[in-house]
Amino acid sequence: MIYRRTGDTVGYLAKEIPDGWNYNPSTWTQRVPIVVLAFVGLGIASYLALYQFNLIPNVWEPFFPGGSKKILNSGISKLLPIPDAALGAFGYLLDAVTGIIGGKNRWKTMPWMVILFGLAVGPLGGISILLVIFQPVLYDTWCTLCLVTAAISIIMIGPAMDEMLASLQFVKQSKKQGLSTWRVFWGKEKVND
Repeated sequence: MIYRRTGDTVGYLAKEIPDGWNYNPSTWTQRVPIVVLAFVGLGIASYLALYQFNLIPNVWEPFFPGGSKKILNSGISKLLPIPDAALGAFGYLLDAVTGIIGGKNRWKTMPWMVILFGLAVGPLGGISILLVIFQPVLYDTWCTLCLVTAAISIIMIGPAMDEMLASLQFVKQSKKQGLSTWRVFWGKEKVND
């Protein structure tokens, strides 16, 4: 990685792609599919939350008769004061918003946002896997739309972690160059493209 130091300005010379990578994980072609999936997840989770809040009487279930109702009314779904589908909807909204913010070089200009994005996507995928495991083990049934949202969450993990890894790598390399990790993390070191 080549830096140029001029006063308080640090320039990253013509680097659109992180060192050791063959693509830029922050381009719109990399992020738009994740954001679209997050909005689809938001729609489905919101629909399921409407059922859990008793705002709609039934939930669509094409494959497992009574399965969705059993899962959505289970003890697991009511562990917290807010229904799990509502928390999922909030998670997908956070994924979408943090995926939209920033440009194609945000891996180096906004590491804090990329890391927030990765932390929003990663745990949601992990929780989805856990909830899918609980369905047949604890309740001997499945919820089709819950499985769809879990699949969405899992698909989003890889691309989000790539971008997060690029940002963490950039912050680490910046520290080796003698720059303030804190300032680089918050995007306070000016990057000239």
